[in-house]
Amino acid sequence: MEPQISLVILAGGLGSRFGGAKQIARLPGIDSTIMELSIADAYDAGVRHLIIIINAMVRDAIEQQILPNLPADLDVDLVEQRISDVPSEFAALAQQRSKPWGTGHALLCAKSVIRDKAIVITADDYYGDIAFQQITEHFRRSENWGCVAYPLLNTLSEQGGVNRGICALNHAKQLLRVDEILDIQFEGNTLVGTNAQQTRVELDEHALASMTFWGIDLRLFTILEQNFYQFLSIHDNGVKKEYYLPDQIQYSIDTLGIAVDVYPAQQPWLGMTYKDELPVLAQKISALKGLTDVQHVIEE
Repeated sequence: MEPQISLVILAGGLGSRFGGAKQIARLPGIDSTIMELSIADAYDAGVRHLIIIINAMVRDAIEQQILPNLPADLDVDLVEQRISDVPSEFAALAQQRSKPWGTGHALLCAKSVIRDKAIVITADDYYGDIAFQQITEHFRRSENWGCVAYPLLNTLSEQGGVNRGICALNHAKQLLRVDEILDIQFEGNTLVGTNAQQTRVELDEHALASMTFWGIDLRLFTILEQNFYQFLSIHDNGVKKEYYLPDQIQYSIDTLGIAVDVYPAQQPWLGMTYKDELPVLAQKISALKGLTDVQHVIEE
């Protein structure tokens, strides 16, 4: 029996550095958002259920500019992440907060519409169509969770240092942990970054980095709900602390023994932070997808 696979897109970010809503920024020459390209890739891999986690400010734009472009047989749920979506005893804490609770809370908001298994991605990163094929095939033969991770060298930026979660694997190519390394860049011919001990360390450019491409199932939503309650109970400063999805996946590995199979990406990861990166990103995606007329449109 084929598993029911949903695509969950985390699209609730406010895009402060981008200067607007990255979720609906159209790539020049391609006339598509990154999110639409990812949806098309997931659809081609057999996914027929889409959940988009949004903030209220982009609902109208997504309904008017994104949804009409999607396949007619794609079942779509729009879910708003609201700061007020907390257990009733923490309502006063929510009133003190001005920013979303984080990616763990964002995914938890989809609990009522999730069906079975899910691919979780972000709206402003392009992962390539093979990544979706890897995870859908994984779900056909395994009950483990999954992750598509990208060679570190393919995730660097020409704009300067980047922060990445470096995957540590066991002998079975399953995830042990993700180590956050900051300010990763080449210094001369050596790739270095700052670890949790604030030490500059040399990195293997072929190490795998987690770029938020997860294959999960209903078990994670129970964990997210339970641990979000604990998070709110412990972190009574409701302003800065965030409830991160990777932390909850790590908890699932360490505490519950859940296995996460890691698949090295076969295509480059492409993402953006600033609006002026859109033309370059469009060129790279067009080259990856073989769209030969995009370069001419961009240069006009």
